[in-house]
Amino acid sequence: MNNPDVSEKLRYFVRLKKLASKLDVSGRQAALITSETNIFYLTDFANSEGTLFITRDKTYFLVDFRYGEAVKKSVANCEVVVYNKFYETLKELAERHGIKEILTETENITVKRFESFKTIFSECGCELSKSDMLDKMLVNLRIIKSREEIKKIRQAQKIAEEAYTELLNYVKVGAIERDLAFELEFLMRKKGASGVSFDLITIAGKNTSKPHGVPGDYAIQSGDFVTFDIGALYEGYHSDMTRTVAVGEVSDFQREIYNIVYTAQNVAAAAVKPGVKASYIDKVARDIITEHGYGECFGHSTGHGVGLDIHENPFVSSRSDVILSEGMVITVEPGIYIPEKFGVRIEDMGEVTSKGYDNFASLPKELIIL
Repeated sequence: MNNPDVSEKLRYFVRLKKLASKLDVSGRQAALITSETNIFYLTDFANSEGTLFITRDKTYFLVDFRYGEAVKKSVANCEVVVYNKFYETLKELAERHGIKEILTETENITVKRFESFKTIFSECGCELSKSDMLDKMLVNLRIIKSREEIKKIRQAQKIAEEAYTELLNYVKVGAIERDLAFELEFLMRKKGASGVSFDLITIAGKNTSKPHGVPGDYAIQSGDFVTFDIGALYEGYHSDMTRTVAVGEVSDFQREIYNIVYTAQNVAAAAVKPGVKASYIDKVARDIITEHGYGECFGHSTGHGVGLDIHENPFVSSRSDVILSEGMVITVEPGIYIPEKFGVRIEDMGEVTSKGYDNFASLPKELIIL
């Protein structure tokens, strides 16, 4: 059990076993998983074409000839089935196990594919469920991160921070937004990232008033805020961080807005602890910004979970009914966006622990003027 490879393989057995145990005890219910992310989470194999067919007693990993050898070599917790006719193979497995109801990922399946599954399974007396039961099962599994997952997320954060720190040498009057995005991605990949978590946001001046602005041909001017919303991908796991810096000089108004966001972000992060509602964290940040008269300029939620997806449960919003628990990884990212002027967002990502918020970000949040 001290061998990390053995321990890691065991983790995937446990995940599948937990999911299978949630199926109806009659043994007549099965789960059909088609999303690449959830398949990776349950098997440690990334394959956009694979499908998992899970019963209480057994799991099958269905792939075509192209991936058969690779899956058989890598996946130990499923019976690998290399099919010639996909739908006929699924039908045969359902009949073999006497399955009468099949759960699907309602958030990850198209209407067209759902109807195709429905047709083929109806031929063997199976009902394809429209409930979101399987989605909830998977959320409950993935929402608490293992130590190995935390390690990978931390490494993704480390890569992003190192790249960002190096990029700051290029941030000056005349620098082009799009060029900064290209350079940042290059630096991340050079430092070990397999990709970026999302389309990187490197925007300046009036463009910073757009929460998810797209880097373009704008050249930085003295007195601009520059917002960097960045994330690296490492072994399937994401990081997420936002910093806003200034170039040359700032006005009193810019500094005032920055300090409001800075305070809201720090106070909200300090409120994170087990047993607290995610919606309360949103309220803490939003109340501070509203009290200063800028509530209408903060239109997005305060945070979200991060893991195999860049945005996943729990969501830190006013509508969330999630109670924070140890092992959850969330962002805290309030902002103020003043149309046609500028915007400020500060975002950290960290783990909910017994002591509070273990911030993975090590970079300063105080206003930096380059």
